[in-house]
Amino acid sequence: MDLFSRKVVGWSMSQNIDRHLVLNALDMALKGRQPPRGLLHHSDRGSQYASTDYQQALAARGIQCSMSRKGNCWDNAVVESYFSTLKQELVYTADFATHEQARLALFEYIEVFYNRQRRHSTLGYVSPVDFELAALPQKLAP
Repeated sequence: MDLFSRKVVGWSMSQNIDRHLVLNALDMALKGRQPPRGLLHHSDRGSQYASTDYQQALAARGIQCSMSRKGNCWDNAVVESYFSTLKQELVYTADFATHEQARLALFEYIEVFYNRQRRHSTLGYVSPVDFELAALPQKLAP
């Protein structure tokens, strides 16, 4: 998630919560955003984020990792709030028959609804995409 706009920029789904899951989400985010070196990456202290592979992937791209002390989750509070919202608005209200059905519902929730339609009080009641568009430098007329 980009903390500036609250836009979900990388996500992945798997049967397992492991380093491959978070590496896939990281790759999606980096391909879509192409951030400059020096990006600050907040995460919790989960083993998948602390894994050597994940830490090496961050370092290779010049990304600084930020993990709070044990029991202090403030760095990752925005993402924790997002996951709570995702569960309340999608996961707990649906009964998915297959993994593919769940993946498609998750795609629609994130890419169609959450990023483009869902309004956020933190963003002045606009969607993440609209917030980013409004923040872009305005083109000067010729």
